[in-house]
Amino acid sequence: MAKSNLHLVDECDNFPYSTDTKAHSSLTSTLYTLLHNDVPIGYITEPVFNALAKVPIRIKGELEVNRRARTISAFNHGTREERSKAVAGTLQFWRENKTFKILEGWRDELYAVYGPNNEVVFDVERSGSALLGIVTYGVHMTGFTRVKGVSYGIKIWVPRRARTKSTYPGMLDNTVAGGMASGEDPLECVIREADEEASLPSSLVREKIKPEGTITYFHVRDARAGGESGLMQPECQFVYDLEIPEGMECKPKDGEVESFELWTVEEVQEAMGKGEFKPNCSLLVLDFFVRWGILTEENEKDYKEIKERLHRTLEFPGPHRS
Repeated sequence: MAKSNLHLVDECDNFPYSTDTKAHSSLTSTLYTLLHNDVPIGYITEPVFNALAKVPIRIKGELEVNRRARTISAFNHGTREERSKAVAGTLQFWRENKTFKILEGWRDELYAVYGPNNEVVFDVERSGSALLGIVTYGVHMTGFTRVKGVSYGIKIWVPRRARTKSTYPGMLDNTVAGGMASGEDPLECVIREADEEASLPSSLVREKIKPEGTITYFHVRDARAGGESGLMQPECQFVYDLEIPEGMECKPKDGEVESFELWTVEEVQEAMGKGEFKPNCSLLVLDFFVRWGILTEENEKDYKEIKERLHRTLEFPGPHRS
């Protein structure tokens, strides 16, 4: 049986909402809230908390733990540089001791972690961000080509992820997607990714790309993501559309992508129904369908809920709340 659009949303945006009191309290009662200057910035699972407690103080600094409130105040050094050094040392300690499988995918890329005024509190190695349950940021672009005689007048460029990738190997993805490094501008990020992943010239992307806002969701990772299941991953994606001229093709370049197909809307919908897309990429496709009038109140009974959940309110600070 094909998965419904709402099912696809549920698979990605699967951290319980506070309105579902039982499910929300059941999960949050097992987590610790990571604080910076008393402001919540992430959710830490019990195994991560136990591992953090075992990291030498000379590496991580002092911890302040309130077991009743289930809060942890950590990495409270005086400067961003000092805090980042403590975080890096902690993750390196875990990596060397093989504490968490997720760190086997070490990327040598840094993500920014934000405070209430959008200041960067510290930087964290990308592969370890989910261990701290902080909000991460990325870019996703849908590339399409106008084609006569097909529904909606377009076909969509769909890549299949390399089967050697540590996360969601072999699944379908958005045309271009990637994580935003600390200090990176979203537009510059998507231009870089378009070249690296799809061999699209920067001149075309700069001229034709259209920013389409953001989507936000709160994902609880499963085995397909690589590493430990059950880690918290709230995310914000900057969304872009790009019309790719007829005759120009998306081609793999950096090994992240196995192949590209140019599919009709119906072919994309069929693959989504089979669960072939990476979970968050299904949300990006649904957002594209909403904006293009492909998904409407008339043809989708869960339209209102789907549209709302593509823009979930994330309680932690960062540019997504600007």
